Amino acid sequence: MRDQPSHLPPPEDVLEIGAPEQFAALAHPLRQRLLFALGHRPATTSQLAVQLDAQKGNVAHHLKVLRNAGLIHVAETRQVRGGTEQYYQRTARCMVVAEPQAAGTAAMLAAFAQELDLSPAETHLTLRHLRLSPAKARELGETLAQLVDEAEEDAEDQPLHGVLVALYQQALPTGTTSST
Repeated sequence: MRDQPSHLPPPEDVLEIGAPEQFAALAHPLRQRLLFALGHRPATTSQLAVQLDAQKGNVAHHLKVLRNAGLIHVAETRQVRGGTEQYYQRTARCMVVAEPQAAGTAAMLAAFAQELDLSPAETHLTLRHLRLSPAKARELGETLAQLVDEAEEDAEDQPLHGVLVALYQQALPTGTTSST
């Protein structure tokens, strides 16, 4: 009897996040941690509870929310002691917020902030404002996306790191018109 199912990559490379239930699912820090944990291989509720030092029932609830939102799926099942054990996996390697919405973005950033607080290592967080033409902004966005997509991963025994990339045009103050 094996301890792990055979490793299968997520069925999708990129999943666009846009549905309200997806934003709601991403708003909880434990669900963010579950998605991180499921980034490389399928795992059971029990395995995730141990890995994340969380209650099994709590993990099961949050897995259900993620599954209902279409962010994870059951990748494999196996029979154990008269029951069925389910191995969960992310539905996509990368998740992209297609059209950010204020409430969903705020919830996701709050969960991200809690992840930063839990990090045992030094974190890197930078906010910088740049004056860029639309062409240069598009080029920077493409370069950032490519940098993250092409980052080579180390062996599985190395720590897992989260990466959040955002590029946005700063809104003008109310009553101000753009010069473009």
